[in-house]
Amino acid sequence: MKLLSAILISTSLCACIPAQAANESSLPRSAPEAQGISSAALITLAEEASQPIYGMNSLMIVRHGQVVAEGWWAPYAASEPHVLFSLSKSFTSTAIGIAAAEGKLSIDDPVLKYFPEDAPEQPSKNLKEMRISDLLKMSTGQHSEDIDKVNYFGPEPATKQFLALPVVHKPGTLFVYNTPASYMLSAIVQKATGQSTLDYLQPRLFAPLGIEKPVWDASPQGVSLGGFGLNLRTEDIAMFGQLLLQQGEWQGKRILPAAWVELATSRQASNGSNPDSDWDQGYGFQFWRCRNGAFRGDGAFGQYCIVMPQCDTVIAITSGTKDMGAVLNLLWKRFLPELRPAALPADETSAGALKQKLAELALPPVKGAATSPIAASVSGKTFRFPENPDHIEAITVNFDSGGMKSVVRIAGKDYSVSSGMGVWNKTGELPSDTGPTPIAASGAWTSDDTYTARFCMYRTPFVLNVSLRFADGKLFLEQARNVSFGAAQDLKITGKAD
Repeated sequence: MKLLSAILISTSLCACIPAQAANESSLPRSAPEAQGISSAALITLAEEASQPIYGMNSLMIVRHGQVVAEGWWAPYAASEPHVLFSLSKSFTSTAIGIAAAEGKLSIDDPVLKYFPEDAPEQPSKNLKEMRISDLLKMSTGQHSEDIDKVNYFGPEPATKQFLALPVVHKPGTLFVYNTPASYMLSAIVQKATGQSTLDYLQPRLFAPLGIEKPVWDASPQGVSLGGFGLNLRTEDIAMFGQLLLQQGEWQGKRILPAAWVELATSRQASNGSNPDSDWDQGYGFQFWRCRNGAFRGDGAFGQYCIVMPQCDTVIAITSGTKDMGAVLNLLWKRFLPELRPAALPADETSAGALKQKLAELALPPVKGAATSPIAASVSGKTFRFPENPDHIEAITVNFDSGGMKSVVRIAGKDYSVSSGMGVWNKTGELPSDTGPTPIAASGAWTSDDTYTARFCMYRTPFVLNVSLRFADGKLFLEQARNVSFGAAQDLKITGKAD
């Protein structure tokens, strides 16, 4: 490790590389055939990827540095950022690599070096031996049941909570997935550089790649959350993957040391032995190893930056799936076999069909009638609900042939939303697991007494399916989420009209 640290520190890096113009930093586009992929194969991939099991929000495929396919399932869009969840970890690792190259820290440093004020009065031997490298490869010696107790948003700093946890095993000997360890890495970047991880990476990574206005949620202490909380566009994810594929070089300039890219994306810890699982191929420094010689950063519900060095290919995906493995299996089954070592003959007909297919991608809007015999009688009424887990207090509904306009009162705050008839209508916002977020809504009358609405939080993977049944002066509301942390809890509540 010391030799590798020396290599990183000796690598010349410009601490502040000026941003390129946006049109220079975006990835170039190419016909798939020119990069050795048939458009027909990509049409098949897009069609299968649209099945509900994959919950696709966006897909971008880069071959030989050229974007050959890109699509967003409306209401998701190219211009919109998307929450990355644990894919954020790979960016935190990158910040550590840059800080090491600048001589701000060494991955051999003890963790306690940076937090003397948060250390226990009598640190254990194992805690004293825990190093930055152990945080990076999630081999801190701690147990999951202890790790899960860390609260990033409580009054006590998460760094102090982390250091108070039992370190049962010698650091470096046991892999346990550890998001608080990623937070500690971000806190170390801030301690070593005097800047949050977001601010530190701005001139060193985000600006050179042309990533505009990245948002990274922070703890009450102002520490970028490290293990989650970063929000980027799909192309931003793809550019990050392309940078890694190019061993840290971008447009002729070195952004990351090649030695760090090799170190961070190689197997640093064993995490299983199942040859058919992409979660058993080894773990790097906040990167996962994959089957087929690939590596990736990933986040909950299917946020992916997949790098395939042997195929000179990068794939960026955002999605809302309960089966993250299914997404990777789809790529290995339908995409990987279609990669050819040389260009294919031009196929303008298929390329045009692919472009049209990708432009028409959409989550299915609600299908049904534009109105109902009872629409006029319930329109304008306010229905109030008893206490419930989602804190929905009241709903005022108004219907016309264009859809439903409603005001929903949640936890003391009013949210105005409007659903389109057979289309997605971007309007208003609703609270989510990541805070208030913009929504798109679609709805229709699915029976004479029931209006069904679908609310897509299009900067997140979350979609709410809501049934509103009106009967006897009451509103029977049923709500189901497509994905959620922990056990999904569907909601069934009954409101009474004023």
